[in-house]
Amino acid sequence: MLDQRVDAAPSSLPNPTRQVRPSNASEPGSSTPLLGDRSTIGKSLLIKGEITGSESLYVEGKVEGSISLPGDLVTVGRDGRVSASIAARDIVVLGAVLGSCEASDHLDIRSEGSLYGDVLVSRISVEDGAFLTGSIDIRRESALEAVEHDPVEFSQVN
Repeated sequence: MLDQRVDAAPSSLPNPTRQVRPSNASEPGSSTPLLGDRSTIGKSLLIKGEITGSESLYVEGKVEGSISLPGDLVTVGRDGRVSASIAARDIVVLGAVLGSCEASDHLDIRSEGSLYGDVLVSRISVEDGAFLTGSIDIRRESALEAVEHDPVEFSQVN
């Protein structure tokens, strides 16, 4: 059962729209995500197409197409099977991925995970027993950060 805290309304007037928040909900500015900031694709689900958004994703089922969550975490669970390109801040592979992965921060392939595809990352870790086939391109910083640090000057030649 979910442990909940109820924010009570002033006692003078009943408020039928009181707010219910999980007790582990974070306050604004905290680094702990709110409950519900992660979506899950269950074991029995098959998704075909494009997944985009701004929350983390946990895949236990099958996904075919593309996953684009550039500021968030994508986790492919032990039973997850992904035939898609994945673009996210962080990617964790416990199951199987067939497709390219672009992680702006970190890609982690765990011991029971497998990845067949090209990888573009800032950081990567591959545990003993994991399987990786494809090219790895490690970038020191994202292209956007590089432009901010080293602006390009254009000049015209007549």
